[in-house]
Amino acid sequence: MVRVLYVDDDAGLGVLLRKALAPQGISVVTVETGDEAMAKLGEGGFDIVALDHNLTHEVGLNLIPKIRALNTPPPVIYVTGSDDARVAVAALKAGAVDYVWKDVEGHYRELLGESVKTALEQEALKRRAEDARRQVEEARDRAEMLLHEVNHRVANSLALVSSFVQLQANALSDPAAKQMLKDTQARITAVAGVHRTLYTSHDVRFVEVNTYIASLVEELAASASHRCIVGFTPAPEPVPLPTDRAVSLGVVVTELVTNACKYAYGDCGSGDVRVVIAPAPDAGRLQVRVEDDGIGWDGEGAIQGSGLGSRIIRALANSLQASLVYEKGGRGTRAVLEVPLTSPA
Repeated sequence: MVRVLYVDDDAGLGVLLRKALAPQGISVVTVETGDEAMAKLGEGGFDIVALDHNLTHEVGLNLIPKIRALNTPPPVIYVTGSDDARVAVAALKAGAVDYVWKDVEGHYRELLGESVKTALEQEALKRRAEDARRQVEEARDRAEMLLHEVNHRVANSLALVSSFVQLQANALSDPAAKQMLKDTQARITAVAGVHRTLYTSHDVRFVEVNTYIASLVEELAASASHRCIVGFTPAPEPVPLPTDRAVSLGVVVTELVTNACKYAYGDCGSGDVRVVIAPAPDAGRLQVRVEDDGIGWDGEGAIQGSGLGSRIIRALANSLQASLVYEKGGRGTRAVLEVPLTSPA
């Protein structure tokens, strides 16, 4: 049985409405004032409020906000004998779901019954939509929690692999082999850094570049020789980058910094290596610069070492569809990488 609270200062009209709606399975409880209505609603158990416009000492419009302020307010149908459309509009703006014009012949009672049924159907649809939205949000929250946990475990696993590589390097006596393992360890660190950043991120689709590269540079600086001082200058604003692109960018920065530390100052020299993040001249692109004050290299000529790092840089720059230019000025080398912030179509 549907329960309707009917608020009208004319008790006789309330009796007529109760008789008219009973055959439709609608039970009507009548009250005459706003205070009585709020007291009844406080008891609970009503599906709909039918609210008359003209009450003895107030108008129904003043009661709608009080009803809507309840914890679980029932829908309000506004009943008015006024032919002024502004009254109906005001009621709908205040939060009523429908209005019924109260004609003197009493046809409004039948219309009110239909309005009650429609309002209940709409309320049921709203509840189902809200339940569906809540279930989607709960599923999303669970998925994000699981993904954060996966990123945490992957980062820990990569840290363990990095430790194994370090142990293996320590057991070797060949300097070239030790250096190769050290380079491998740096690459693992770059990938692990993305997962550590994602573990604390609110949106695992993106990595904030300043935060990620700052952490990466800190680790590279800690593992670099005492002859190489690695610094970092972030972009002036946060820069979100899709996660898969951030992984590639991190490895490229690692290779560029590693190469600069190994070769920029020769065997005996020392100096700074600077990583700078800045907006690129072209909109939609990010500029990453790795600079040193060493002997200088313009990207041409013989490659020192095994050349694996240079091949990795070229391959990942291509995968990012990024441009990479080596600028040799009066002093040192500047590697300038310009990366699209999104994957080009």
